[in-house]
Amino acid sequence: MPSVSAFKVSAPGSTMLMGEHAVLQGEVALVCAVDARIEVTLRPRSDRQVHIHSSLCQYQSDLDRLTPQPALSFVLAAVSAYRTQLPSGFDLIIESGFSSTIGLGSSAAVTAAMVVALEHFASIESTLLEQFRSGLAIIHTVQEGRGSGADLAASLSGGIVCFSPSPLQIEALQCPDGLTLSLFYCGYKMKTPEVLRYVESRWQQEPQLLQQLYRLMGETSLAAVRALKAADLITLGRLMQVYQGLMDALGVNDATLAKMLADLRQDSAVLGSKISGSGLGDCVLTLGKTTPQPLQGFSQISIAPAKLGVMLTPCC
Repeated sequence: MPSVSAFKVSAPGSTMLMGEHAVLQGEVALVCAVDARIEVTLRPRSDRQVHIHSSLCQYQSDLDRLTPQPALSFVLAAVSAYRTQLPSGFDLIIESGFSSTIGLGSSAAVTAAMVVALEHFASIESTLLEQFRSGLAIIHTVQEGRGSGADLAASLSGGIVCFSPSPLQIEALQCPDGLTLSLFYCGYKMKTPEVLRYVESRWQQEPQLLQQLYRLMGETSLAAVRALKAADLITLGRLMQVYQGLMDALGVNDATLAKMLADLRQDSAVLGSKISGSGLGDCVLTLGKTTPQPLQGFSQISIAPAKLGVMLTPCC
């Protein structure tokens, strides 16, 4: 019988403040953990069965012969990575405080929660950086080697994170007073690997120019880090506009997102706005308090930085 009692692990979602696309080329990214969390509850079993209950599907399998389920790809990849070290099977309940269709890093959040949960279940002690590397390997297994892990770093650490992929660095930054963020969902979302393939195809003839664009993105992100450290929200907002211009140049804006951005910039309370995520759909991020219902016909999501990253608590 396993010695570990039932427990819960929760991890926050995240949104990219700066660094989309360029972080995949080794540039710095600025990521904010948000106050919407994914929670997993693990109850050990006396056999080698794995039962998973989530809003996406119901799943049962033998721990040593896991059957594939695309809806649970990140969860099962995590179980597969740790299964030889697990003392028994388990029941797992997955609950999310936000929809996976909205770009709040649900895959990274559930991966962070699963890494911490499975390591606790297997009595493995590890540092945040070790947890990050384990989680990133899981994400790469699912995403065919793609993904910087910036959102995973934010889910593990919490707060606002300055993330450097090479050399690996996860630096927690102080959240300035008055930092107000909102997301506006455009109603559709293109999967990140598809956007990346589109960008690669679009820039096949100008690879050197593309690299210069990525470097400009990285320099803008570094300037945004300095603005945050100085609690200079005016400059941060201006740099968001600069980064959006670079996203336009990259080719990941579209007519709907462009119209949303133009309308939001008519609001004098908005200090800055940009696409959040890989683009060609998903969300627009704003800095500053917006007027009530600034965009008609689009869902607004008010978010706040989550001070705490992944958390483990015993079940009652």
